[in-house]
Amino acid sequence: MHDYHVHSNYSDGTFLYHMCHAAEEAGLDGLGFADHCNVSTREPQRREKQMFGFNLDATYERRRAGIEAIRDKFGLRVYDAVEMDYLPDERDTIARFLDEANFDYAIGSVHTVDDRNVQTTGPFREMDEPERRAVVDAYYDALVSLVESELFEVAAHPDLLERTTPLRGFTTEDHYRRVAEAFADSRTVPEVNAGRVLRDYGELHPKTEFYEVLREYDVEFTLGTDSHRPDEIEPRADELDRFCAETELEPVELRV
Repeated sequence: MHDYHVHSNYSDGTFLYHMCHAAEEAGLDGLGFADHCNVSTREPQRREKQMFGFNLDATYERRRAGIEAIRDKFGLRVYDAVEMDYLPDERDTIARFLDEANFDYAIGSVHTVDDRNVQTTGPFREMDEPERRAVVDAYYDALVSLVESELFEVAAHPDLLERTTPLRGFTTEDHYRRVAEAFADSRTVPEVNAGRVLRDYGELHPKTEFYEVLREYDVEFTLGTDSHRPDEIEPRADELDRFCAETELEPVELRV
């Protein structure tokens, strides 16, 4: 099993060495460090970047040297990757950075709609139902744009907003099919993401209904635990292994 989506201390995770040690102990064959990265010039994104210290655009060469230093210390393949925030109107900025940085692969994520983080309840709690539906529509518009851009090898947690109680339940089959059609025509593949399966949300991304629609369109998947701490890797990898066995999914191995 290759876990293509974990985080290190170069964003909001744990030291490279400790994450690799945990992955080896869990019996993984490969581990991909996909730290958060934001290259937006917009003020809300710049402010969030300063608040959380997601500075991989400035530190990726240092992290790359760290990955090179530990690659031969573990019995697994270690990938030098990135999880990029995607905004449809900043494709060119993202493309230039990815060309310059030359990661092993890139994961794209839609984390915000109208500068509101879709993983937090606060911005949406006071909205009425039509406003919430509009946010969900905008999220899937951005996700389709991400997939069609083909800037990324992988699209992360494609129904991320399901984690957020005020936005949960507004996704429709039409949303699923729009996204599935985009993936079917793109080099970008979604992941099965275990980031909240053992926490409050309690499900994998994509949820079962979405996964089944994607499979109707012969969409393939990678796997990602989305782990930030060493102790998260093995239990989340076990959940992914169980899911693959139950669904007979044969995940894609990225050609890098």
